[in-house]
Amino acid sequence: MMTAAFTFPGQGSQAVGMGKALAETFPAARAVFDEVDDALGEKLSTVIWEGPADALQLTENTQPALMAMSLATLRVLETEAGIDLARDAAFVAGHSLGEYSALAAARSLSIVDTARLLRIRGTAMQKATPVGVGAMAALLGLDYDTAVAVANEAAQGEVCQAANDNGGGQVVVSGDKAAVERAVEIAKAKGARRAMLLQVSAPFHCSLMQPAADAMAEALGKVTVNKPVVPVVANMLASPVTDPDEIRKRLVEQVTGTVRWRESIAYMASQGVTHFLEIGSGKVLTGLVKRIADGAVGVAVGGPADIAAAKDAIAAARG
Repeated sequence: MMTAAFTFPGQGSQAVGMGKALAETFPAARAVFDEVDDALGEKLSTVIWEGPADALQLTENTQPALMAMSLATLRVLETEAGIDLARDAAFVAGHSLGEYSALAAARSLSIVDTARLLRIRGTAMQKATPVGVGAMAALLGLDYDTAVAVANEAAQGEVCQAANDNGGGQVVVSGDKAAVERAVEIAKAKGARRAMLLQVSAPFHCSLMQPAADAMAEALGKVTVNKPVVPVVANMLASPVTDPDEIRKRLVEQVTGTVRWRESIAYMASQGVTHFLEIGSGKVLTGLVKRIADGAVGVAVGGPADIAAAKDAIAAARG
């Protein structure tokens, strides 16, 4: 039985220069960045590798950039480490926009379509609310149910919802700025270890994002969605989806819904997954795995030096 899962990071993991060493070292990685550039009709790779940072931070650039980085890393694992996702992964999953990377990895979506969808998604999410209207905050040290209660109490007729249940006592709330600010104070009063506003450009994963969800419903209706070669654990369900129509539906719901990451990792662990490989930029998901799944091994793979460790992890997962 295969006991590895591949996970794909979301917004916040981006960094200027990500993937440059991979692309310079491995033609397979370079080809992915070129493919994304062609799909978007612009040199996004130049922004990724050279910046400026504020250009990469624009949501419309961040989302396809992180996907390009993840898929380039995966291609290197396939060409250099002999890893075959269909054979070597029990599941794939991605955090928010990372779910699109997971679907591209599992060949449910083409890289070209994924890049264009993420450009649409990023632009639509940015435009869904005027700047300054919404906010997001991280509540640390509260369990999920308590954080939801905090959000409900803070709403007072405005929007305040749990956006990300990241695990390890880390819940992010999202909504109208005043309501989110109230949530920070209520959370502190309820014993949160820390509660702080996040530096984000829009209030993601709450009902204020409905215009972006509508845009994604239209965009997803125009692309081919194939059955993935590996089950994709959906953010909205914390359980696998394989049916193309359901994949479309869950991607639309995901724009306004809660990213159930804690439950997603716990589900995969309950199905026998022992090794979680984070494919792409950063180590955020690897850190969360260790807090959610006791005894699980997390391996972050984002550069040439990580390929051997990924190969070893897969060999261990194969038993």
